[in-house]
Amino acid sequence: MRTTKTMNQPKINDKFWRRYMDVVRNEVIPYQWEALNDRIEGAAPSHAIENFRIAAGEAEGEYHGFVFQDSDVAKWIEAVAYSLATDPNPELEKTADELIALIGKAQQDDGYLNTYFTIKEPEARWTNLRDQHELYCAGHMMEAAVAYYEVTGKRELLDIMSRFADYIDTVFGEEAGKIQGYDGHQEIELALVKLYEATGNEKYLNLSKFFIEERGRQPHFFDQESEARGDKEPFWYYGSYRYSQSHLPVREQKEAAGHSVRAVYMYSAMADLAAKTGDESLVEACKTLWENVTNKQMYVTAGIGSSEFGEAFSFNYDLPNNTSYTETCASIGLVFWAQRMLNLDKHAKYADVMERALYNGTISGMDLNGKKFFYVNPLEVWPKACIRHDKRHVKPERQKWFSCACCPPNLARLIASIGRYIYTQHDDELFVNLYMGNKAEFALNGQTVKLVQRTEYPWDETISLTVSPEGDCEFTLALRIPGWCRKAYLKVNGEYVDLEDITSNGYAYVKRVWQAGDQVELVLTMPVERIKAHPNVRENAGKTALQRGPVIYCIEEVDNGANLPNIFLPENAVFSARFEPELLGGVTVVTAEAERLNDSGWGESLYKPIDINQYHSFKLTAIPYYAWCNREPGEMLVWINEK
Repeated sequence: MRTTKTMNQPKINDKFWRRYMDVVRNEVIPYQWEALNDRIEGAAPSHAIENFRIAAGEAEGEYHGFVFQDSDVAKWIEAVAYSLATDPNPELEKTADELIALIGKAQQDDGYLNTYFTIKEPEARWTNLRDQHELYCAGHMMEAAVAYYEVTGKRELLDIMSRFADYIDTVFGEEAGKIQGYDGHQEIELALVKLYEATGNEKYLNLSKFFIEERGRQPHFFDQESEARGDKEPFWYYGSYRYSQSHLPVREQKEAAGHSVRAVYMYSAMADLAAKTGDESLVEACKTLWENVTNKQMYVTAGIGSSEFGEAFSFNYDLPNNTSYTETCASIGLVFWAQRMLNLDKHAKYADVMERALYNGTISGMDLNGKKFFYVNPLEVWPKACIRHDKRHVKPERQKWFSCACCPPNLARLIASIGRYIYTQHDDELFVNLYMGNKAEFALNGQTVKLVQRTEYPWDETISLTVSPEGDCEFTLALRIPGWCRKAYLKVNGEYVDLEDITSNGYAYVKRVWQAGDQVELVLTMPVERIKAHPNVRENAGKTALQRGPVIYCIEEVDNGANLPNIFLPENAVFSARFEPELLGGVTVVTAEAERLNDSGWGESLYKPIDINQYHSFKLTAIPYYAWCNREPGEMLVWINEK
């Protein structure tokens, strides 16, 4: 069994992430509370709180929303918990307490908790796990319960969900008379591990393991379930259970397939179980799937799930830009999985992907004010083309809310808990996975060690750390050297350290007897880089993307005019980077001399012979991808033509 420890949440004072956390606290959480209560004019109705009031007997009416509407409430509570951890707010806590009391009233006598089935189909419990998200909703509420208990010490929701988990354990399992099945949408698997960690009850860990082990076995549970309810139609997703990653037992799955969020939630649970049980076959399965996702099915923004049909992975190297689905929740799930892989394997490649997702494919899902959201995060947008049937999922502007509102509260809980992703501890080794300003404390070799990190990352190259143990203390500080960084410099107490001698798998291991006030300075050089895609990514042949540090850049119509695909970067283009404090909340802008195809002189001709004089020079301006569509609506492009 591995000896990884879970860190307490550090105190974030980082300019970049503190602004996002403040937006979540001051804008997103209140806004989403209004949305859950159907008080946002012009936004899609939620009815989520009203469903709980009806289930609790405090109101009359019919259920409204998707079968998984309860999960939006759970994620809101989880975001509140993480926000309270860094920014106590008695009024917000009171609101959450009142909501939890309402949830308790909605719980049934046997422990069951799901407003859809309580209100709409009380006789249909556990009859359609393939489609109806019963255990998925339970899992999200379990995660909320654990987070709220860890932060506030209040057990009410934890007890509610422990009672529900106890009931679920009487329904599912290998024993005679129990359902030998699992949910169509994975979530409870990772939630049960968290519930086990919070309560120490091994029954929850074993139940999570059962759900993972049972998945994909033959005879197939979903076929048996369908037959029992009289459903003889083939499953809609190509007639295959690849959609829910139940086409094969988990250890036999070598390539990511199906619904991308379901996949990464399952992979996260597999990694959790591998860490808890020491199951090496599960470790290897996680590593195999990781390599496939990140090396063959991931966008440069760390978006995953390229296909709108099924919100799914398609096949290796199929990464279209203007029809990509890349759901916000999928990149968030990739962050969850990456963090757990760091508990299994001391390799910086997991933190590299986690960082790529955090600075690109996740926060692109929310505007800078926290009041509009993207469900889909494409890499190329032509607003006029969004009326096409094959691009109906692509939106040229963020939306106020969604009828299927999984992404906004998911992003809120991620941002509010960002501090939990910075560090990983293995015995007397402390790994620094992410660079952001914070203050944290750790127990190392029997001592409390305080760590202060200062930086203007991701815009500035320098990270400073002050290490202060109670007394002289020997341990290892492992600093990630990002895969994007070609040259790094390290000093300890003003003296340069040769990184070549101490770096392994992307981490620089500094082992020493630390004393209070020791200073570490790490410089990660950040030139603007031209990124090429693998030749098998046909969409990006002859194109380049721009990256500086961990940030992927895009060009917008507001800066560069219309018809962005007619812009070309010369081979010898020289890039400049400057920080603009008043632009888009403060960003580093990249500029270069580029060329554009003239649209004059064509007359009525649709086609004409090539003419080298058809191009003219102009100054290209690129901004961080995450910040696009925060000014005037218009075109956007990540992959730029090369000349």
